[in-house]
Amino acid sequence: MPSEAAELEPVAAAAEPPRLNDTMLAMDVVDTLRHAEGLVERELGADQRASALKQRLREIYRTQGIDVPEHILDEGVAALEQNRFVYQRTPASFARRLATAWATRAAWGRALGFALLAIVLLAGGWWFGIHQPAERRLVAQQQELTTGLPRALTAEVDRVRAASTLPDVRARADRLAAEGQAAARAGSLGDARARLAALQALQRQVSQAYTVRIVSRPGMPSGVWRTPAENQGARNFYLIVEAVDGAGRPVVVPVTSEEDGRTANVSSWGVRVSADTFERVRQDKMRDGVVQDPIVATKKAGELDPRWSIATSGGAILKW
Repeated sequence: MPSEAAELEPVAAAAEPPRLNDTMLAMDVVDTLRHAEGLVERELGADQRASALKQRLREIYRTQGIDVPEHILDEGVAALEQNRFVYQRTPASFARRLATAWATRAAWGRALGFALLAIVLLAGGWWFGIHQPAERRLVAQQQELTTGLPRALTAEVDRVRAASTLPDVRARADRLAAEGQAAARAGSLGDARARLAALQALQRQVSQAYTVRIVSRPGMPSGVWRTPAENQGARNFYLIVEAVDGAGRPVVVPVTSEEDGRTANVSSWGVRVSADTFERVRQDKMRDGVVQDPIVATKKAGELDPRWSIATSGGAILKW
């Protein structure tokens, strides 16, 4: 029967809006109040602010189809006044700074890593490239001053004495050695080295044996003359000479120019002679283009200077 069939049909339940738990509703109420600042200022400033505000909230949630219990509205208004459900920034502290640094490590970690690497590389370069070499140089120089130079000076004096018996040569060697030893004790490395170099040059000079001859080759002058700057009416005469050993090979000797005071190790130079000597050599070469008696000095081993067979003041020039 229709009536029985109708009674057997289930009655459809009215659709109910989804219910939120109490905590979520309270948080949503507070959030609604916080975002409606004009409403909060108006309603909370009135005498009956709580009831008016709750009524307004009921209307807002009713339009959304949400049924909010009375106690939830009470909790929301109270939470708003107590600033509940509001994020409170953690006070500044060392622990907070550490936590912030750890959380942002990806941002500053790479830059810090590059900076630390650069510092390490610079420090390593300074230590291994500058500091340690400087320390080694200081140690080496100290050893040279205390041991190396004194021994070298003593050994060089012995070599000079073995090469020459001349008193003036030995006296000069002793003086240079004493000055070098004093400079080494005083820590003056440059002066000590200079005295050793002078002593070594003296030893080489006294050990040499050579002859000095007038240059007599085609295309090479055998003599020149100069007008001195301080006396334009005078002339200085020079024979161009060279030092050679027994086999005719050039020998390098120290020569000091009287024009500029410069000393150089050369094998040929100009030696100052008298006008008569210059003229005699000139006439000799003009006869056949060859100087017949070119040997003008002899330097023996053990002696300091050559012995000249011509009149000379000892002055010399290095350019002509």
